[in-house]
Amino acid sequence: MDIILLERVAKLGQMGEVVSVKEGYARNFLLPQGKALRVNPANLARFEEQKAQLEAQNLETRKEAEALGAQLDGKSFVVIRSASDSGALYGSVSTRDAADAATEAGFTVDRKQVHLSRPIKELGLHDVIVTLHPEVEVTISLNVARSPEEAELQASGKSIQELAAEEEAAADFEIAELFDDIGSAAMDDDESGDSTPQPDVEER
Repeated sequence: MDIILLERVAKLGQMGEVVSVKEGYARNFLLPQGKALRVNPANLARFEEQKAQLEAQNLETRKEAEALGAQLDGKSFVVIRSASDSGALYGSVSTRDAADAATEAGFTVDRKQVHLSRPIKELGLHDVIVTLHPEVEVTISLNVARSPEEAELQASGKSIQELAAEEEAAADFEIAELFDDIGSAAMDDDESGDSTPQPDVEER
């Protein structure tokens, strides 16, 4: 199907371009979202009439998106989730979770603006693309952790494997210390016993 774009569409074209797309993509996404019109004489004339207005609107919304993007780009947001000791999540972090985390921090982000290259199913730091406008994209980081304390450690650069190794080493050290204390206490008991030699009792 031939359509005329009313705004820039990634991997498709710029505003005003006539492009060919699959009919399902046009019917289910581009046309109902108001991103394009079918190509016919009436719609081409309509676009020419509205072109100046559309360009002005696009410029205004792009400026707003750029202002928000300048504040949002590079920001990190903590998402608390349950996970196994190996770091695998019980479930996954979705685009809605990412949008909610940004919104709770004071940024207006819709889940439709969030793009995940793959589902987030493990603890750690994950880069996520947010499209604020067809011409404005920023990258945020999701710090997925089991607790705020763990999130802080991950933010400092430690991986979940390193954290697990440190916890295991600390536990081993505590056990070793405990055994040392028990051993020292036993030796103290032996030394505190009465070791004065007793005089021989003369037999009669």
